[in-house]
Amino acid sequence: MLRESGVPVSVKKQSEKKRLGKKHRKPTPQGKPAGRRKSDNRGLKPIAGPNPEGKRTEAKRTHEADRQRGAAGHAPDGGKSKPAGKAATRKATTARVAANKQARKLAVKPVNEQSKKGKPKVSPQAAAEAAELQARSRTRREPDFDEWELAEAARLTTDISDIPNADLPLIAICGRPNVGKSTLFNRLTGSRRSIVGDEPGITRDRIYGEVEWLNERARLVDTGGIVPDDEALIPAAIFEQARVALDEADAIIMVVDGRTELAAPDLELARLLQRGGKRIFLAVNKMDTEAMNAGAENFRRMGFRDVQPISAEHGIGIGDLMDQVFAVLPPPMTHAPEEVLQPLDEEELEAEEMEGGGEAEAAEAAGAETADGAAAGAAKPKSAQPRKLRTHGEYEQRETKVAIIGRPNVGKSTLLNALTGTARAIVSPIAGTTRDAVDEVVEHDGHTFRFIDTAGIRRKGKTKLMAEKLSVIMARKHLEAADVSLLVIDALEGVTGIDANIGGYAHESGRSVIIVINKWDLVTTARIDGSNPDGKPPADRKIFEQQVRDVLKYLDYAPMVFISASEGKNIEMVFQKVQLVARERRKRVSTGQMNRFLEKVDFQRASVPLSKRVRIYYMTQAAVAPPTFVLFTDKDVKMHFSFERFLANQIREHFGFIGSPIWFKIRARNKKKLAG
Repeated sequence: MLRESGVPVSVKKQSEKKRLGKKHRKPTPQGKPAGRRKSDNRGLKPIAGPNPEGKRTEAKRTHEADRQRGAAGHAPDGGKSKPAGKAATRKATTARVAANKQARKLAVKPVNEQSKKGKPKVSPQAAAEAAELQARSRTRREPDFDEWELAEAARLTTDISDIPNADLPLIAICGRPNVGKSTLFNRLTGSRRSIVGDEPGITRDRIYGEVEWLNERARLVDTGGIVPDDEALIPAAIFEQARVALDEADAIIMVVDGRTELAAPDLELARLLQRGGKRIFLAVNKMDTEAMNAGAENFRRMGFRDVQPISAEHGIGIGDLMDQVFAVLPPPMTHAPEEVLQPLDEEELEAEEMEGGGEAEAAEAAGAETADGAAAGAAKPKSAQPRKLRTHGEYEQRETKVAIIGRPNVGKSTLLNALTGTARAIVSPIAGTTRDAVDEVVEHDGHTFRFIDTAGIRRKGKTKLMAEKLSVIMARKHLEAADVSLLVIDALEGVTGIDANIGGYAHESGRSVIIVINKWDLVTTARIDGSNPDGKPPADRKIFEQQVRDVLKYLDYAPMVFISASEGKNIEMVFQKVQLVARERRKRVSTGQMNRFLEKVDFQRASVPLSKRVRIYYMTQAAVAPPTFVLFTDKDVKMHFSFERFLANQIREHFGFIGSPIWFKIRARNKKKLAG
């Protein structure tokens, strides 16, 4: 740092700022553009974008000057003058490295061996080789290694599995009701995915998870309690769901209660499993002490060779059981890894240029990619870059999570089966059939969707059983983890107050919302052809939509779809709306566009009390999914709800954001004055 009269310049400037204070700063010189300081609001317009002659312009101009100085080589005195500081040393080093690199590429002598006139001594042979290299380099494009390294670092820091879940071996857990299957499932997966309780028959659908043991991975499926002789509707449906899991499993863990005697359902289920020909492991659960392990030998008369006493709740014997199971699992299906080119350093790049230049020209002329040459990697480096994944939704995600929410018995499970094209969830006319959240991945038009069927949400006073209370809690958790929510409304009963409460859960959690009117055929075509003779005329779509909008006023941004899940009508429209809403949810608007938009807004139209009025200097979008905007104002007050609604409507009118709530955050520019 240069000094004046023995005192550093930076110390002088700091002391001068302290003496002048914040209110009496010196004006900026005319010939030097400067960016706006955070604490200096003088001359700031109420609505204005960033200064085009601000910090970025100054930084760009400084960078360009440094680059030109670096390309000029050494100092005029031949490098003998001592740099003034660290910055000058770095510039001199950069210039020397650039000069040496240029000299090495042109096959000339180093810069410090130049002649007195400053011109390099080049032999005729070296000049011919340099001309040939320049001709080859015109047809090739060097990769931008800085961006490539950033993309590679992003790929390494992102949790991307090498093996897809669908290619992992599957382990099925089965048994009669209330023997501890869900407890074992939660223990192995390290989560609370399945609802656990003392009531028998809590789990009904198939619940999938993933288990990792000694650096090996496998899929795990939890099934409902199997009672083969029970012909009731729900037990029969549970048995059908369990049969699907048993057919696709590679190994089966049958769980029995070690504190009870062998029951007839256990023996019948054992005979059923043995006919399948799969490797079966008998886990005698609830053996909490070593003294109880001797009782596990009584279960060998079921005909299983592998019997292991465990305690799923306390984790006893789980390791021995996993050792036995993973020893017989087939290896996972592996795919050929995609070839990712690595950036070369300077010496390797020059060697490839000298050796593989002809191959690159031939490949470019033929339009084909070479398999072993680095020239193909240099010609097309961006094709080898991995896909960028960002946790905050900036880039398109691998899959879109869609939660299906609503009251009990409105057709959520039927809608899941219609969207997936399978009998994934149990469907019955009994309200509250679904308890655990059931998810299924669907590929549609190149997009991946994970649809999650949640339990019906009801009022707290209507939930009496423990399983029902837990199912409502789990439904709320899965809703908060989703991207888009499908609010299903029964067309026969119309929109109710509990529908408004459920929609409020999605709105407050920042999830995008699509209103789905199910059973629309029962109020239209069924009343016309007489299949639903209730004496009412066919429903009018416009009138019904207006009634829904009147009750769900806060969801005026949500699109509405009329479907019939049981008949499969208008299901394609649901996919289209989900794609649209997911894309709008991740939309980003630049700060310049927002400030130009603010200049056109007439804020006098907003009915806001005087005490709640704020003066907006500028605003910017701080995040996506959901879109969040930061308003820089003159007051640190909470935004009035009418003003917030007015501003959100204006933003939607100009930029869209269909189906997604918009969040605002206030940041005052003079907080210190308000605090004082």
